[in-house]
Amino acid sequence: EYYWEVGLGFTKFSAINEPKLLYLFGCNQVLMLNKAQTQSTVYLLFISSPYVGCLGDTQFCFRFRRSTGRKVSFCCFLDQLDRDLPVYLKKDPAYYYGYVYFRQVRDKSLKRGYFQKSLVLISKLPYVHLFRTMLKQIAPEYFEKSEAFLEAVCSDVDRWPPPIPGKILHLPIMGIIMKLRIPTYRDKPGTTPIVQNMHQCIKIPLSGFRCFCPVFFHIQMLWELVLLGEPLVVMAPSPSESSETVLALVSCISPLKYCSDFRPYFTIHDSEFKEYTTRTQAPPSVILGVTNPFFAKTLQHWPHIIRIGDIKLPGEVPKQVKVKKLKNLKTLDSKPGVYTSYKPYLNKDEEIVKQLQKGVQQKRPTEAQSVILRRYFLELTESFIIPLERYVASLMPLQKCISPWKSPPQLRQFSQDDFMKTLEKAGPQLTSGLKGDWIGLYRHFLKSPNFDGWFRSRQKEMTQKLEALHLEALCNENLVFWSQKHTEVETVDLVLKLKNKLLQADREHLPVKTDTLKKLQMHINDIILALPDDLQDILLKTGTT
Repeated sequence: EYYWEVGLGFTKFSAINEPKLLYLFGCNQVLMLNKAQTQSTVYLLFISSPYVGCLGDTQFCFRFRRSTGRKVSFCCFLDQLDRDLPVYLKKDPAYYYGYVYFRQVRDKSLKRGYFQKSLVLISKLPYVHLFRTMLKQIAPEYFEKSEAFLEAVCSDVDRWPPPIPGKILHLPIMGIIMKLRIPTYRDKPGTTPIVQNMHQCIKIPLSGFRCFCPVFFHIQMLWELVLLGEPLVVMAPSPSESSETVLALVSCISPLKYCSDFRPYFTIHDSEFKEYTTRTQAPPSVILGVTNPFFAKTLQHWPHIIRIGDIKLPGEVPKQVKVKKLKNLKTLDSKPGVYTSYKPYLNKDEEIVKQLQKGVQQKRPTEAQSVILRRYFLELTESFIIPLERYVASLMPLQKCISPWKSPPQLRQFSQDDFMKTLEKAGPQLTSGLKGDWIGLYRHFLKSPNFDGWFRSRQKEMTQKLEALHLEALCNENLVFWSQKHTEVETVDLVLKLKNKLLQADREHLPVKTDTLKKLQMHINDIILALPDDLQDILLKTGTT
């Protein structure tokens, strides 16, 4: 089994030939890239920014759509694992991630004047920290060796155990063992993946202060923009800073899932370039990270633009920068800041700004600043989402309404007006001291892709819970006694329905105890054995649909 769905490729750049993705080792049957995707990937591996800091080794990541018309490979086991993950680690079947290690050094013997080479790891899994650590381990050695080295790496990955959340995994890679624990959705919110090897322990936060430092006076407004799925552009001097900032933005609303598209590093060669830059329609709900100065003009019509300078460990307190008007953004050389006409719904939380400022003055470690920031985002998101969770839970029918002899009852409809009425006594004011137009924020959120994705997920969970409760109700009935009181036709119909219930429980991973499923299977067997021999033979051979 290719549990990790990983492919490794590389490309060289020259002034003479057009760059190509030379090889892609690993799960080619899983990573089915079409010609356009392959060529787009090549340009994403090349840092076109003139930023001098890109000399040496640089790491970044990108994200792109999987090709349409391709057959999706399903694996029930991997789907089950995905269910146990926190939202920010769940894979999206419509997208691939690319993790890049790029080397650029001066070489006067080459016409371009530089030696430039990239190693890329492509996977459906959004395990940024793990694959970044892995590339950091293998890329420098690969640059000194041949392509056979990558085959050996892939051979190691093929032997990795399945990525089971919550379990300590030992992952061999070219002579060392990486130790990994993937968080589960049951973990305390804010838990991050831990990657260890024999040299170090790396624990990288979801929302790093480093990324937000250039604009931390506006973190609350940025949280609102991400929560509402507003179109956002991050203009950065390098792909590493672009991708880090976009990923930090996406994770700032965790444990809520960001349901729109996001591109940590987006170039003019992306297949969605025309779609995302057209002026004939409103900008889509997407977060783009860009470095090419061309985008300063192309994306001028976008409503919210974040311009960041070099991301460095802060040595002095950043100056408070006012939100700038979009017309002031003309080039990528514009000053760092947030360019938007958006007016936040909530009043500014001065306490978090003072706390972070104090940390900068006292030279508090960046990791400690990140913990403070992550806790702030988490508490803000939970205060916002708890009233919605409470209201949606009230849409669930009472357990006494579930009858084994009727179909499971339906969830009640979501009513925006009814929900808004609950906010007066059970709103975010119970857990947050922030004042402002919470009602307006909720009204805007209910129209967003993030609400749509969140509500669909909750609907599915509650519907599955109703199916599970219905199964339990069936198991608590004396089904053999019922069958003796009914005709053979009705009994056969019951057996077929019960078999389909078992199949559904397995296919949809319903939250049902194993003992319940065993008990239901025993009921089915007992009913069949009480029927005439000819019907027994037919029903024992009949599967489920």
